[in-house]
Amino acid sequence: MKPPVITFSTLQAAVEIAATIAFALSGLLAGARKHLDAVGLCVVAGLSAFGGGTLRDVLLDRRPFFWVEHADWLWALMGLSFGAMLFLRKRHLALTERAIQWPDALGLGLFTANGALLALGAGQPDIVAVLMGVITATFGGVLRDIVCNEIPAAFHDHRPYALCSFVGGWVLVAVVRLDAPQWAAVSAAAVTVVALRGLALWTGWTLPAWRIHKR
Repeated sequence: MKPPVITFSTLQAAVEIAATIAFALSGLLAGARKHLDAVGLCVVAGLSAFGGGTLRDVLLDRRPFFWVEHADWLWALMGLSFGAMLFLRKRHLALTERAIQWPDALGLGLFTANGALLALGAGQPDIVAVLMGVITATFGGVLRDIVCNEIPAAFHDHRPYALCSFVGGWVLVAVVRLDAPQWAAVSAAAVTVVALRGLALWTGWTLPAWRIHKR
């Protein structure tokens, strides 16, 4: 019996679902930490999960938007938001910064791979594909932090974030250009991004900051 063939559309859907759940979870944790109500949780989770992919679809002129094409995800998001409120209230979980960062790192890797792969599939140049992966992976988190009244972590914590996505995008492009299966390219890119981001979180590795000397 031959193993099932993983098609581009199947791979795309699986990666988008996993990444959407990961980013929605990071949005829910961030919203719960800010004591938002049910509406606020839905909005923040939705921005985290769909913001980057929506901008990607706008720039690539893809219609319908991926969350319009898969409208059931909206119902799942609302159910996840209300369920999270009940679960978090019942369990009294300690919502720490680290608890938000790990699902965010997973979403960063998966959305990077998916965004870059979609752009390559649309015939875009390599550098455009990599940047589409970065946009897909980071813009949802930027919107999440803005709505939660925080400077986006991608801009101020000096720990590699967009840089991890950028490197992962090039890994995907390189594996695709070697004529490897798409699942291998997605896996390599996602693992690279998550590993780099996880290493930065674990070691406290930071990028050089601006040094401003006051007179």
